[in-house]
Parts: sequence; structure tokens; C-alpha cells
Amino acid sequence: MRKNVPVQDLLHYIDACPTPYHAVAETAARLEAAGYRRLDEADSWDVAPGDKVYLVRGGGSLAAFRVGSAPPSEAGFQLIGAHTDSPNLRIKPNPELRRSGYEQLGVEPYGGVLLHTWIDRDLSLAGRALLADGTARLVDFERALIRVPSLAIHLNRTVNTKGLVLNAQTHMAPLLALEGFEDMRLRSLLATELGDVDAQDILAWDLMAYDVQPATLSGASQEFIHAGRIDNLASCHAGLTALLAVSSETEATRGIVLYDHEEVGSRSAQGAASDFLRSCLQRLSGGAAEGYHRAVAKSFLISADMAHAIHPNYADMHEPKHQPLLGAGPVVKLNVNQSYATDGESWARFERSAAAAEVTTQRFVVRSDLGCGSTIGPITAAQLGIRTVDVGNPMLSMHSCREVAAAADVPKMIDVMKRFFDAS
Repeated sequence: MRKNVPVQDLLHYIDACPTPYHAVAETAARLEAAGYRRLDEADSWDVAPGDKVYLVRGGGSLAAFRVGSAPPSEAGFQLIGAHTDSPNLRIKPNPELRRSGYEQLGVEPYGGVLLHTWIDRDLSLAGRALLADGTARLVDFERALIRVPSLAIHLNRTVNTKGLVLNAQTHMAPLLALEGFEDMRLRSLLATELGDVDAQDILAWDLMAYDVQPATLSGASQEFIHAGRIDNLASCHAGLTALLAVSSETEATRGIVLYDHEEVGSRSAQGAASDFLRSCLQRLSGGAAEGYHRAVAKSFLISADMAHAIHPNYADMHEPKHQPLLGAGPVVKLNVNQSYATDGESWARFERSAAAAEVTTQRFVVRSDLGCGSTIGPITAAQLGIRTVDVGNPMLSMHSCREVAAAADVPKMIDVMKRFFDAS
């Protein structure tokens, strides 16, 4: 397979982003390298046509905008939304456990985790430490540190015939050390990793486990991507790449919004159900209510979140006429009960951008006898009244510790998003 620059860049992006906080830091670094300057929500904003700006809320959410030549009230906003978080195992506030001669860490599942996929993997910890001086420091141990061991088949003879049943409280605590081997208090480990911090100065943390195996390509022609957090860092990467590729000035203001906490319902100060995006758009519109509402009426949002590809071993779990294939292009996601925000108008808008990019699309509808997952799309559409389409590249093993996507789909989604921004 010929080297695919967008795919290689995606692999690097995923490896650099083990947590939402790292995803925001990596995204911000790329934006600043392209001339974007950071705004602070607590300051007055001085933004002019042509400016490139971004802001961060809560450490895990980010919005970035390239201001158009016309006021938003006249030209609107053209936006791409995604989310920075992924299902995982997160460390509890009082995590230290001593059981049967082992030091373990108490963990809590975050989001819809496929628990069995976290067993027998080389896991590390990453996130942020909150310090007594009021600062927050990113931390990433970047090495195999913990592991959730499976139970030997000799002690669970029916596991292959009756299935593996896991209790999140009792079965998922990872091993950290042998009891008494050395001081394995989490604060001490964090202080050592940070290097210039005393353990007593670490007041709090937001820490999560991740698989240390790097993102990689596989398959006879390296057509598959294997990585953690493809859902939804691949969409964050696509939106960011498209925004950074913008070269020509347009009347409309173009931007991306990458939210934390989508996997747990978005109900937080920085999630899609918050006022984060609305506040940004209001201030960029000049603050007046009339101008803001006019701008929203002329705006459009692509809600990008990974989609379900047909699984060859479970094809009967898919709607017969809507079975997206890996490598066959972006998926437009529809649900009449509004789990997705797509309607005929927004669907057609996305198809026009895809046609301009010479990219073929696919469609996903869940079986009528199954429930449907959701995205930031309906939440943002309802919060703002903005026209929205839900799309995503197809993937397998969604919410696994290690997910699967197709290399061929990466540049296709980016190309459609570029056309969307260019047509603004």
C-alpha cells in the first residue's frame, strides 16, 4: 500500500491523545503552529475578519474558528463537531486496594465500555494532576503499568460456551504491584512521573487507563487501522485537518468544536449540552441577540462521529438495506426518532459536498427492532436550532479497547469536510 499521509498523521494523532486533555493539547499545538491564537472566556474578545482563534473549556473541550470576511449575521457559521472522549477505565478518588498479596487500583467504567476487551492488555495511565498551586499538569506514564488479568479456563470451564460475565466492581481492578514491593501510593507515582512535584501537593486527578500498543496498520495491503480511541479521535482529526487546510477567505466563519463527555450523555459544563458553543457563537456574532439568531439561521453543522460497519460474523444484526462497508466512504446516519439529527435537507447538503469532492457516501439506519445510539448532533441541534447532519466513517469493534477502521476512509472524510468549508 502506498504511504497515505492523512492515515499516518491520524495514527500519530491517536498515539499523542490518550485522554481528552491530551487531545485538546495536541489539537491546540497544531492550531498554534498554523497561526491560531488562544482566547480566554474570562477576557473581552477582540476578533476581526480573517482572524484565527481557539479556546478551551474544562481541559477536554476545544473550539476553533477562522473568522469570515462578512459578519456572522450575514454569512453564518459553517461548523464541524466531534468529541474527544472514549469509553475507558477511570481511576477512583481513593483507588488503592490490597487483596490476596497484590496492590491494585480501583477503577470505574466510563461510558459504554466493552469490558472484556480491557483484560490481558498492557495498560498505562494518563490524564491530568491538579496541584496545590492551582495549576493542572498533563501526565502520561507512557509504559506498561497496570493489567487486568483474566481467569484461567481451568477455573472457568464454561467460559467459551456460556460466555464471559464480568462485574465492573469486583473483576476489573488492575494489578499495579506485589504487596509490600515498594511504596505504590498513586500520589507518589504521580509525583515521581511529574518529576518536580511533591506528592502532598497533588490535590486531585483525572486519570484513565489506555492500551500502550501504538496505533498501526494491518491487513494484506495494510488496509485496516487498529487503534484505541478511533471513536472518536478519527473525527476530531478529520475536522481539524480540514480546518487547517482552509486557505481561501470566505464570507462565512468556519470552525470546529470538539466536546468532552459525549460518551456519558454530554451533560457537563463543557459537554455538547452546555452553553460552550452557543457562548462562542454569540460572542463572535457581536453579542447582540438579533445578530446571533440571524447567524444561527444561516449556519450548518456536520456532527462527525464514527459509524457501524457491517460485521461479517454478525451480519444479521444490521438492517438489510443499510450495511456500510469499511473503505467505502463516509456514512450518513439517519434515525426517524431523532437519535441522529439528519433530515432530508441536511442529508442533501452533505451529499453535495461529497459529490464536489468526488467521494461516494453510504447510509446507516439501525434495525427497526433495535435501539439506536446517539451523538452530539441532536443535542447541539436542539440547543442552538442549527441545521445538522450526522455522519461518520465506518468502523468495527466500537467501544473496544482496540478498534478497527479502514485506511481508505480517512482521506475521503477529510476531502468532504474540506469541500464543505470551501463552499461556505
